[in-house]
Amino acid sequence: MRTRSLALPLLVALSLGSGGCIKKLMVDGQIQATRSAAPSVDTIGDLDVGRGGALAGLVQFEGMHALSPDNTDALFLLTKTWAGYAFGFVEDDMEAAQDAGDDDLAEYHQKRARMAYDRAVFYGLQLLAQKASGFEEAKKSEQTLAKWLNDHFTSASDAPDLFWTGYAWLARGSLMRGDEDEGPQFIAELYVAIAIIERAVALDPAAEHYSGLIALAAYHARNGMAEPEEAKKLFDTVFAKTQGKSLIVQLAYAQMYACMKGDAATYQDMLNKVIQAKDPDPEQRLENAIAKKRAKRWLGKKRAKDHCGIDVGGPAPAKASK
Repeated sequence: MRTRSLALPLLVALSLGSGGCIKKLMVDGQIQATRSAAPSVDTIGDLDVGRGGALAGLVQFEGMHALSPDNTDALFLLTKTWAGYAFGFVEDDMEAAQDAGDDDLAEYHQKRARMAYDRAVFYGLQLLAQKASGFEEAKKSEQTLAKWLNDHFTSASDAPDLFWTGYAWLARGSLMRGDEDEGPQFIAELYVAIAIIERAVALDPAAEHYSGLIALAAYHARNGMAEPEEAKKLFDTVFAKTQGKSLIVQLAYAQMYACMKGDAATYQDMLNKVIQAKDPDPEQRLENAIAKKRAKRWLGKKRAKDHCGIDVGGPAPAKASK
């Protein structure tokens, strides 16, 4: 009886003394559950709901990170959501302002997108640092960076972390490429993004619906002096892999490769494929809804002419893919 009478006070004392640990376990458990549930948002095809969900998620994830700064699930959610929000909604606002001829508003939204990508890169690098230190030293050259990535990231489970970090870095560089002050530096460091994404693809090319391959294809089609044939090869590969279910593939094919080549037929064909698609993948409804909205804009005569030098005569019948 005496032993049992001492046991209860002892357990109470231990629980009070480890209150911080118990709180952290509860927070970490909530964050893990939130990451597991997060993909359900991708099944929503309403863009207004998607935008609101992204904003609410960012506030929630920032709070979770404050409570558990080293939690990798929170860092992943912040990296992915900031990058996705910038591409899916803020850059969309920027394009709309550009087409409306409102330069001041377009610049405002460009700054917003820049800040979102900055934040995604910031959290992405923290995420990678949970597994390996030494990034700043490693990125001094392509060779040292490739070795660092190959040495420390060896599992397919690392691919999503690498992809979203690399994508945010790449998208930020693309966004800022025309900036007279910072553009050259961003362009000079694009090799960092490409090395990170290439490592993600090497580990798991199918991660995030083959998004790594899409990003690499877009990079190779960045201008006429780049690698257009490599871009086309990658676009054709990922189009076949995704079976037309990821409309971002066709959108990027038109925006990047066909636009850069001035290929009006392929440009209109790919954009019309996006617009005419019904509901190819319920698990990618939000992403596909974003692609549909952007495709309609890029089929507009002003954007097609101003950005691609292409004259479009309105929606054309979709033709068979090559």
